[in-house]
Amino acid sequence: MTTTATRPRVTVRRVVFTLVLLTVTTLLFWVPFEGLFAASAEWPDPVRPIAAVVFAAAAITMIVLFTQRGSDRAARISQFLLGFVWIAFVWTLISDVVRLGMALAGVENPFRSRFIAVLLAVLIVTVTVYGVYEAMRVPRIKRQDVTLPRLDPAFDGLTVAVITDTHYGAINRAKWSRGMVDAVNGLNADVAVHVGDIADGTAEQRLEQARPLGDVNTEHRFYITGNHEYYSNGQGWVDLMTRLGWKALRNEHETLERGGAKLVFAGTDDITASHSGEPGHAADLGHALRGADPTAPVVLLAHQPSEIRKAVEAGVDLQLSGHTHGGQIWPFHYLVRLQQPVVAGLSRHSDRTQLYTSRGSGFWGPPMRVFAPSEITLLTLRSS
Repeated sequence: MTTTATRPRVTVRRVVFTLVLLTVTTLLFWVPFEGLFAASAEWPDPVRPIAAVVFAAAAITMIVLFTQRGSDRAARISQFLLGFVWIAFVWTLISDVVRLGMALAGVENPFRSRFIAVLLAVLIVTVTVYGVYEAMRVPRIKRQDVTLPRLDPAFDGLTVAVITDTHYGAINRAKWSRGMVDAVNGLNADVAVHVGDIADGTAEQRLEQARPLGDVNTEHRFYITGNHEYYSNGQGWVDLMTRLGWKALRNEHETLERGGAKLVFAGTDDITASHSGEPGHAADLGHALRGADPTAPVVLLAHQPSEIRKAVEAGVDLQLSGHTHGGQIWPFHYLVRLQQPVVAGLSRHSDRTQLYTSRGSGFWGPPMRVFAPSEITLLTLRSS
């Protein structure tokens, strides 16, 4: 008896996705190619054809490697190419403004065109190197005071160390993770929170990188899931963080007490959890606050800033979120803003409710951060 291999079913959605992917990839590589090797520059005959082959090969390589799911090596190469070509694309468009001005002024010639191309190449490489440095360094400390009018004076000065979006992944950052934890411990915070997107991959795959989190030295440690946990067994990450000594706030809360005063820390699963297929995982703010003292201020951990609307309706005092990475690679933050109400920083959304959105401690995908530095945030809560 013979069996016939089942071919992937061709659907309209699959066709549209493929066409969009090919179109976007073509633009990402074609625009920098034309900026660096424009016909108007009149490069010697072999230069432009050879460059065209190199750019086409890089584009094909990136697409092929993106399909190699489960391969860390393929991920490292393809993600770097994506970050590099995005930087090249953006800065080429900026250089095109200069070229247009020269053309309108009638001063463009082959020499000036080649000169601009060389400057553009230097700029692209410089921004890329800077971006890699910013992504791979231990996050700087960002300090922020937050006044909560309902906070009892007994809790005035309570400090919260916020880390989020560590995205342990294809690049082994165990040493980086240790440095981040040392930086957190140097703050002597009262509470530490990890606001999701801990890794890309399973807990077993990224254990070496995540293990230092068990050494965070604060009295209270709270963790919630982000959307990326649900790409690779979210429950596995909840179990690991629990073993490492973190309290996973899965639609639940913990109440801190000082001299009779109360402060509630609540947390919800990420909003994508209900579509993950993992039993019992779904965001439920109502359940998280059930039984909490209504007179006590609430600090809510919710991975995505978009949850702020629910937080306002529930009377939350402060929501802590991540997810946006501050845009990660400029000017991507403009696209992030289309999906999220805030990209970074402290914002107010009602008379009671404030939101702090961290730019994140790690990076996703391309190992680069451009004009969106990573952070470990030290929040100091103040009573009015």
